[in-house]
Order: sequence, then C-alpha cells, then structure tokens
Amino acid sequence: MPLLSCTAVSCVYNKNEYCSKGDIQVDGPTAQTPDETCCRSFVERREETTNSIDTGAPYQTIQIDCKACSCTYNDNEKCEAAKITIAGNGACRCEETECGSFCKK
Repeated sequence: MPLLSCTAVSCVYNKNEYCSKGDIQVDGPTAQTPDETCCRSFVERREETTNSIDTGAPYQTIQIDCKACSCTYNDNEKCEAAKITIAGNGACRCEETECGSFCKK
C-alpha cells in the first residue's frame, strides 16, 4: 500500500497530514494531468460532520482505489505507487483536491 501524505487539512479524515479513513478513492477516469483528478473520499470538516463521523486513527499507508486509468501507477484500479500526495490545502469539496502523484502513462 502507498505511503500517503495529504494536504487537504480541511477534510474530516485528515489528521496531521495522514488519512484516518483507511481507504480512499482517487477519481479522474479521463485525467491527463493531476488537476483532473480528485480524492472522491474527501469530506469537508464541519461541526456537524466532525460530530457524526468516527474518523479513527491516522494511517501512514492506505489502500487507494484509483479511477485515473491513464496513470502509470494504476494497476487494475489500485494505486501501486510507493508514496502518494493528495493536494487540497483550503479545499471545501472533493473537486478542489487532486492526486499530486498522478503520472500519465
């Protein structure tokens, strides 16, 4: 599983730039560049979501389902990169995040 670093600190699952969700989905079936991808698992941190979602402990490595079919690290819709960065500093919705490790085949 890839080592994950996440700058989407406004996500309810983000804890010290790690993800506490356990698995995430990267979207972007027609992506040709990183900004055409996103973390579909992103949930904006708000008072009502913070209180209703048990986020658990942060993970350094994480299972990543990847819909970015043209990424070199995509193997049967699983990310096989050694490490991955999800960018999204200041994001309010998943479309404002991206897979910073996307590399076109």
